[in-house]
Order: sequence, then C-alpha cells, then structure tokens
Amino acid sequence: MNRLFYILHSDSEFYGMSKLSDEFTSSELDSVDDMSGPSAPVIYEVIVQEGDEELARPNRSLFWSGIAAGLLISLSVFSEAALRAALGELPWRMLIENMGYSVGFVVVILGRMQLFTENTITTVAPLLIAPSVQKLLKTIKLWSVVFLANMIGAFIAAWYFHAFSIGTQEIQSALAELSLHIFDLSLEQKVTRGVLAGVMIATMVWVLPNARNNAIWIIILFTYFIALGDLTHVVAGAVEAFYAMFMGEVSFTTALFSYIFPTLVGNVIGGTLVFTLLVYAQITPEIHRQ
Repeated sequence: MNRLFYILHSDSEFYGMSKLSDEFTSSELDSVDDMSGPSAPVIYEVIVQEGDEELARPNRSLFWSGIAAGLLISLSVFSEAALRAALGELPWRMLIENMGYSVGFVVVILGRMQLFTENTITTVAPLLIAPSVQKLLKTIKLWSVVFLANMIGAFIAAWYFHAFSIGTQEIQSALAELSLHIFDLSLEQKVTRGVLAGVMIATMVWVLPNARNNAIWIIILFTYFIALGDLTHVVAGAVEAFYAMFMGEVSFTTALFSYIFPTLVGNVIGGTLVFTLLVYAQITPEIHRQ
C-alpha cells in the first residue's frame, strides 16, 4: 500500500464513518474508501511528506535531477515548434501547436525530476506546517540548487538545438519565432503572467494526489492552458531565452534579466505566496482540530 492510500485510510479512521457504515461488509467499506476522494488536509499531508523527502535528498541528487529536468523540459519547446511548422498558417494552428508544450512537463513530472516551479509548493508545505530556521535554510538551499541545475539543463538544450540545427528548416524557424516572441512581452507582463502560471503549476501539484490513474491528463490539461494563455514559465521559457541568445538576437544579460528573472519572480509569487498560503489558510482549522 503506497503512502497516499495509507494516509487516505488514516483520514477516514480519524474523521469516522457514518452509522450506516457499521452494517457494511469489509469489501463494501473498501469500496467506500476507493470511491471517496481525500480531504484537503490529507492532500496537504501528502505534499508535506513529498516535500520532506525532497528536503532530505543530497544536493548531488537534486542537482543532477534538476539538470535532467532542464534538459527534458526542452521537449515542450521543440514539440510546440514541430507542430507549428507542420500546421503552417492554419487559422486554428494555436489550438493544436500548444499541445506540444505539455510533452516536456509530462516527461519531467511523471519521471519525478526536480522542476523548480513544482518546488514552490512542495518544499514550502513542510515549512508552513512546522516553521523553523533550519527548514527555511534547507528550502532556500534546495531552491538554489534546483533552479541553477534547471538553468544549466535549459542552457545545454538550447545550445544543442541551435548548434546542430535540430529538425527541419521549418522547425528551426518556428523555434526562432517562439524564442523571440517572449521578448515582445513587457516586464509587467512577464511577471503577471508568471504569477498565473505559478498558480496553475501549484494547482496541478495540489490536484495530482487525487488524480490516481489520470495524472497524465491533469498535467496535459494545466500545461496546455499555460501555453494557450501565453503565460510565462521560467524553466521552459529559459530554453527559448537561451536559444534566442545563441541566435545572436539577445545577450546573456538580456536573457537573464529581461526574461528569466522577472518570470522567476512571478512564478514564485504565484506558486508560493498566492496558492500555497491560500491552501494553508484553508486547511489550518482542520489541522488544529487534529
């Protein structure tokens, strides 16, 4: 029995069953457990335990997992470019091409790799439930290691796409269009769109423990609308920013301070200050009751 189902079982025992359940057989009670969704405190506990596990991992493991995430999130950018190239100038192209954006996220999240924007909720949850200076320092260290590793992975992926002219000429042109587009956004747009993207990623993390066998569709749903809404995601966007740099269109400083940093601020605000704190406020009375 995995951790989630153990916690779900404990949750039903804590809150108690109705008197009607006294007449159920054990198999019927199992069916009730299978059909019942976990409560908000239970989902929060799942995320807390996942966060504790991440905080306990050695830096070397976090670093290499973060590099893998930065590399493989580039599949989102490449897949979107490939669909754009294949669809040409069709008026409904955006509805299809943005499906490609989900590819890298599916690989990274289901592959349990370290993606910075997931950590804005996962590793903050344990800090909120039991605040301490030691846990705060661990969270900051994890964020720093994972973010740096994600950026290194994104940098290498962008270099690879450009240096070896990966894909057809049409795909290369689409990669250039996608990469240059992010610099058309104003500083305010990069931050504010990053806030909503951070909220959506945190919401996805919150929903996943209840998704069971539908996790892939949850990931696709949220990341598709991040792309369709032209929101900003710091890791996937870093691949585009670095690609534009390798094209010679922007400098490293511009890529870093004109796109990556403001998007980072927006994602952290959305994933941590907005979503995580709101969720914590929602479940605090029930935690205190326990």
